[in-house]
Amino acid sequence: NAVTAAQSAQAGWQNKSAYNRSQILYRMAEMTESKRHEFVEALTSTLGLTPANAKKSVDKAIDALVYYAGFADKYNKVLGYVNPVSGPHHNFTSTEAVGLVGLICNAKFDLAEVVAQIAAIVLSGNSLVALLASEGSALLAPLAEVFATSDLPKGVINLLTGSTEELYKQFGTHMEIQSLSCQLKNKQMLGEIRAMAAENMKRIVPPVKDLLSLEHLMSYVEFKTVWHPIGH
Repeated sequence: NAVTAAQSAQAGWQNKSAYNRSQILYRMAEMTESKRHEFVEALTSTLGLTPANAKKSVDKAIDALVYYAGFADKYNKVLGYVNPVSGPHHNFTSTEAVGLVGLICNAKFDLAEVVAQIAAIVLSGNSLVALLASEGSALLAPLAEVFATSDLPKGVINLLTGSTEELYKQFGTHMEIQSLSCQLKNKQMLGEIRAMAAENMKRIVPPVKDLLSLEHLMSYVEFKTVWHPIGH
């Protein structure tokens, strides 16, 4: 059901202007700020974080949304280029969304990491089905409320919680997921997912070290090169 919802939303989300997607991501940052107390309370009561560390985690989540909101209407200018070719043609490369992306989050829940990964995936027009660590299930409601109140179209971000051991194979074998970000530190699971993904040639994104970077969002775009004849 989550994949079906993501499929139905992806084309409309991709067709929005990059500036509009940027506005929506920035709105997410504002809504996260408005729910700061709720996030801090959930982090301290369910994950045992100290109030100081919980506030720091929420700050990092807000920073990640603002960071990728700023990139949403700029990354294509950085990554796109005109290629020098011989002959009467313009040859240029631009980026486009991969499509439907799956995300298996780290087994140790970290709000800032999850938000940064979600933002990096959706900013270019991808839709998302994300599996959060079961220990982060208490954060599901406030996160969903942030997305629902930020003018994000229905179905773009779909959040699941549950046992990773039970569900990772569903992500690895699902034929309608075009790309899969696997942030698990378990090398055996990652190897199994790579083998499963070969069936429909889905791209596998291994654990990301630098969450706020151009390289991170590049994992979720395709490069399209166009030849255009001139002089005819």
